[in-house]
Amino acid sequence: MKLTDPDRLFPVESATRKLARDLYESVADLPIISPHGHCDPSWFAKNERFPDPAQLFVVPDHYVFRMLVSQGVSMADLGVPSADGRAVEDDPRKIWRRFAENYHLLRGTPSSMWLDHSFEHVFDLGERLSADTADAHYDHIDAKLAEDAFRPRALFDRFGIELLATTESALDDLKWHKMINDSDWNGRVVTTYRPDNVVDPEFEGFAENVAQFGALTGEDTSTWEGYLQAHRVRRAFFKTFGATASDHGHPTARTEDMPQADAAALFAKALAGTCTPGEADAFRGQMLTEMARMSLDDGLVLQIHPGSFRNHSASVFAGFGRDKGFDIPSQTDYVHALKPLLDAVGMEPSLTVIVFTLDETSYSRELAPLAGAYPALRLGPPWWFFDSNEGIKRFREATTETCGFYNTVGFNDDTRAFCSIPARHDVARRSDCAYLANLVATGRLGLADAHEVAHDLTYRLAKQAYRL
Repeated sequence: MKLTDPDRLFPVESATRKLARDLYESVADLPIISPHGHCDPSWFAKNERFPDPAQLFVVPDHYVFRMLVSQGVSMADLGVPSADGRAVEDDPRKIWRRFAENYHLLRGTPSSMWLDHSFEHVFDLGERLSADTADAHYDHIDAKLAEDAFRPRALFDRFGIELLATTESALDDLKWHKMINDSDWNGRVVTTYRPDNVVDPEFEGFAENVAQFGALTGEDTSTWEGYLQAHRVRRAFFKTFGATASDHGHPTARTEDMPQADAAALFAKALAGTCTPGEADAFRGQMLTEMARMSLDDGLVLQIHPGSFRNHSASVFAGFGRDKGFDIPSQTDYVHALKPLLDAVGMEPSLTVIVFTLDETSYSRELAPLAGAYPALRLGPPWWFFDSNEGIKRFREATTETCGFYNTVGFNDDTRAFCSIPARHDVARRSDCAYLANLVATGRLGLADAHEVAHDLTYRLAKQAYRL
């Protein structure tokens, strides 16, 4: 039995389906470029077996457990580690059984497709997961995980990953990346500079983080000039471990370009903990422009992930911490919010600013026209809630006519779930090929051009945008 349809996501009409299939077959086996994500670099540094099926598929994947939580299953019962010391389920088989009993809740979601792909193509399972098959699936996967062929490095190579970028905070010592670099393994795993904890005045422990930032760099981060220099030092350090990009997760897309004296005064308020919410947002916005200027000097690509109301549930945040599935999309303004940054550096062809969105209404109205005009601006692929067949389709339909394919950056999976990487890239390749097939079938794109664009969307654009 096959869990996945070989023609999944292709058009229904037979001639167009054949076009999509042919396009897909030309790119299906291209190497995976994963230039932005949240996999744990220690997996590849230590190369130890994954502990068990629950730790591989359930506990770290907020796409999975948030759906079960929405139906009344507690995070504690799914083994999600607590932040407040409460006891959580530590029996992986019990966690797996709860997951299997509720697997039907994922029907029709991208997670279901990714999981079925992983079960079939990574673990050679042909029967659907359910309460009845839970133990058999668990035993089969657990036995596979004991084999050397299922250790992280072996899977990395098997998946055809050419490059994988992880994301570390500005305070991370990057010891796992050093261990990878010092090993005899040739897999390419690089880091990404994520300075939110020393850029966001509303981040817990901001002042203490900035002090630690100074200690790490030997700079006086109690001053504005020393603080900016500390960023330059850390960015250079991250580059020695392969970083080609920085990443910034801000509540809004706001940017600022205020006089340096005003920025210094605002920084002093941030350190003192006296910023209003509006001033905190202004400081984050100023730092995006400062980071863009630094990128002109050091070449790092600037990624902006705005528009998420992070940690929407106060009780979940208190009990389980960040990144637990309660980041909710919000309406986002880009035209006015990005103008200070774009006025400052938007016409610089040597700069790459990749903007993502969780507000799909902004695609055709704001983002595509902006990216279709400013040399520095590129559109990131759909992420979080829209990393899906329908999300990718809507993205292409809303943006291509205005900014083309070449002001976008291909696909990135933005995942913590390692085994979902080939599944996610497969969905993106199928979705893009279906879109291209419709352009060919309706006379809007030549077949040879469609094959070239399919290759670009799958492989070349990501390498080009992230300077790989």
